[in-house]
Amino acid sequence: MSIDTDKLMAFVGQFAVDLGATVAAGNVVLGDRLGLYRALAAGPASAHEVAERTGTNARYVAEWLRGQAAGGYVEYDAATDTYSMTEEKAFALTDPDGQLFLPGAFELALGSLAAVPRLEQAYRTGAGIGWHEHDDQVFTGCEKFFRPGYLAHLVSEWIPALEGVQSALERGGRVADIGCGHGASTVLMAQAFPSSSFVGSDYHNGSIAEAGKRAAEAGVTDRVSFEVAGAQSFGGTGFDLVTSFDCLHDMGDPLGAARHVRDSLTADGSWLIVEPAAGDSVAENLNPVGRVYYNFSTFLCVPNALSQSGGYALGAQAGEKAIRQVCTDAGFTRFRRVAETPFNNVYEARL
Repeated sequence: MSIDTDKLMAFVGQFAVDLGATVAAGNVVLGDRLGLYRALAAGPASAHEVAERTGTNARYVAEWLRGQAAGGYVEYDAATDTYSMTEEKAFALTDPDGQLFLPGAFELALGSLAAVPRLEQAYRTGAGIGWHEHDDQVFTGCEKFFRPGYLAHLVSEWIPALEGVQSALERGGRVADIGCGHGASTVLMAQAFPSSSFVGSDYHNGSIAEAGKRAAEAGVTDRVSFEVAGAQSFGGTGFDLVTSFDCLHDMGDPLGAARHVRDSLTADGSWLIVEPAAGDSVAENLNPVGRVYYNFSTFLCVPNALSQSGGYALGAQAGEKAIRQVCTDAGFTRFRRVAETPFNNVYEARL
């Protein structure tokens, strides 16, 4: 066997970057939970000063800061032995209620990785692993990862892009938010459209319990309710809008869900479908975003679909063609992409 040393070392260099990033995930989560990023964003500081600001141990903080600097997440001044953050990095790492919050993605990753022992067996047997069977960090991390995108785009861009929906909700419409998880999307819509009513549903009991708490905290329980139900069986009809955020591709029976959505809409209602950004072919998805989603999909999306009846396992990189096919097979006659972000494609399906 002839080994090209330069190619080998280039691959080893890639490995070093990937391994460092993998281990760094835990430190990003710690940086968020301990307030280390927020303390550093307040101004340049030594390890001792960051520890004082956060009530943490200086030796731990020093090692954390060095790793963060090596990864380019914080800046290091060797002359003063101090660390700092640029405004852009502080924007992305310090505000869980902002329009970009990266620690949530790492929390989701850590929760997903806890499934490695079960996935090893699932690969051999073809068995599925339900969403509800994962580590709790999957549920909390998922909300933290996706909520900033909804906060940035849902009310200001995605709903206005739908045919006649914004005016209907301003007058007082009815909305079903399926696969709502902790209810982030449901609450955001309820806050924006106080004259409308909203029903969030998810098959995971724990998520629905948390969604109820979030609605109470936001003061929207007068117009928001939640139910434990799958996308193929949520209650109610006559909805002006049905929404599904980053969940259709996870389902074992997305066609059944699409048919139920069709039957639950008014004649001029819309289905807002938000899915991971993806092309229709594998080659189109061989990029950094595709890598993120394919890897999450092996831990979460495909195993969940395989745990359910229906015969589908679309995966997180299903692409527009596959989502369109599900909708047309279910009887929707109009389908279009209405918006996109670096992480999501947004579609509207109508009767």
